[in-house]
Amino acid sequence: MEKIRKIVGRMDPEKALEEISEVLKVLFSALGEEARSQFLWDLLGESSGDKVSSLVHL
Repeated sequence: MEKIRKIVGRMDPEKALEEISEVLKVLFSALGEEARSQFLWDLLGESSGDKVSSLVHL
């Protein structure tokens, strides 16, 4: 993990996101729906238990 952080830290933020996006496409294709969903919830900083309460605001 530290190696990845160092590499990304040396990159332009937009280029880093572009590269990470390409890697995520490969990883997501190998994951199941639940794992992809959990990753996205973790990324957004919300627990999976907040799914229903989030929908109330819609």
